[in-house]
Amino acid sequence: MGYHFSKTVDIPFDQAIARVTDALKAEGFGVLTDIDVAATMKAKLGADFRPYRILGACNPKLAHRALELEDKIGTMLPCNVIVQEHGGGRVEVSAVDPAASMQAIDNPGLAEVAGEVQGKLKHVIESL
Repeated sequence: MGYHFSKTVDIPFDQAIARVTDALKAEGFGVLTDIDVAATMKAKLGADFRPYRILGACNPKLAHRALELEDKIGTMLPCNVIVQEHGGGRVEVSAVDPAASMQAIDNPGLAEVAGEVQGKLKHVIESL
């Protein structure tokens, strides 16, 4: 089992960020964090890096259910979605597979929530 879902799109990087954000919103997610990896690498290391953003997405209803089932599940929240630019203007969007990342937790209720989140994130990626 893989740990992410990915899709490459032929649109400008900033447009991909907007589309991903809109697709997440349509599935009930908000973006809690937005980490600009390229800017951070430049500021902290003086290193150039391709456009790469990590969006921390959260669906409050599903996060609440997960937290009620496992109080330490916050270590795996929010769900990360990355948008990165590759050569030739191609942009790849990837989302974590929550079902894969939560396999080690023996909690059937949590597996059900992870499956719901998985379906929503797959839909986000497929809709791009």
